[in-house]
Amino acid sequence: MVKIEEYKVNPTKKIIDVKDIQIIYVPLESKLNYAYKTTVKVGDYVTIGKILGKNPIADIPLLSPISGYVVGFENKYISNKKQVKCIVIENDFKEKYFDKPGKVKDITKYTKDEFIYILKKLAVVGMSGSAYPTYLKYDNKINFNYLIVNGCECEINASSDSARMYNNPEELLECIDAIIEIMHLKKAYIAINENNKEVIDKILKHIYSYPNIKIYPVLDGYPNGYERYLIKEILNLDYKNKPQEVKVISENVETVYAMYEALKYHKPLTERIVTINGDGIKKRANYRIKIGTNLNELATKLDLFKNIKNPVLISGGLMMGTSIPSDDFIITPDVNCIVYKEDKIEKEYECLKCGKCTEVCPMNLIPSLIITEKNKELKINKCIECGLCSYVCPAKIELREKIKEVKNGKF
Repeated sequence: MVKIEEYKVNPTKKIIDVKDIQIIYVPLESKLNYAYKTTVKVGDYVTIGKILGKNPIADIPLLSPISGYVVGFENKYISNKKQVKCIVIENDFKEKYFDKPGKVKDITKYTKDEFIYILKKLAVVGMSGSAYPTYLKYDNKINFNYLIVNGCECEINASSDSARMYNNPEELLECIDAIIEIMHLKKAYIAINENNKEVIDKILKHIYSYPNIKIYPVLDGYPNGYERYLIKEILNLDYKNKPQEVKVISENVETVYAMYEALKYHKPLTERIVTINGDGIKKRANYRIKIGTNLNELATKLDLFKNIKNPVLISGGLMMGTSIPSDDFIITPDVNCIVYKEDKIEKEYECLKCGKCTEVCPMNLIPSLIITEKNKELKINKCIECGLCSYVCPAKIELREKIKEVKNGKF
């Protein structure tokens, strides 16, 4: 791991609520390229949780995050840098639900089948960047032993997960306890950066009544939130492809909170916390934002952007994020952080063959050789795209981006 300079928003500061967004855009394609066939047309009235589209492959519905009228279809950017067709809904601010939420007293009493059904019906997906349908992790015959809740948040600009842990420790613990009971697990670990002491202290105040949940302080450094590293560090287990192979479930903090709201209130995923950060942002903070919000409208409404030279917009953090061509960009469940900053263009030199990229690579690859040979057989699929090679390169070579091009055959 490498210690790098961080630019985080303090997670203990107040989360700013953004409730009055007039127009919401619901993409008909997900980051994982799941395409949805729409079930609504212009003029239809929709409510929160109303099915807007269906996908036969993932068998997970596309749900409306607001109530209002469908007013059209437009192409917008999403977090994988693609422009996709979106359902455009005008918010009536009445917050009407398709199925009125209720409150379940004891969420540990669900059967496994009921648990999976709720996660599927309410369209809970991974919120750390994957957007992978959460129910698919549990819909199998594996007898899992452990749950690891990843709260390390090693990306240098993001603190949305930390803000969630600081503000909602009781809800997270209640949900983790329910997952343990429903899935018959031995134990759960909440992995948190050891320097995140205020968040650790906040959870410790409530964890005493949950003997099967432990906090695991993780050594400070990047990328300490890497799933494979955490499972090795906490459980001393190795796997080839997926954690399921060693009977481990791994979840992100914000995903667990979405699971909590689904299990406790039967509430669909309608909003999330997003860190908005960077030297081009007037008020760097954690914002609670409706899923489907257009960043352009949000930035105009809140007067977010400074007038800077060579601006660059990144979905995700500086190390692992994706550069987006326009702020006409839709906030989807997987967007945990948005960075708006000045792109300080630096001249790229020829490789110095210094070996620094190899020294820092957590997967023991040779990045400089990969981009020179353009050979996929150089264990390129082991690359986790953490960006450390680019970060340390004295020749200013964008190694991460070039390796991604090799992965995708674009060379």
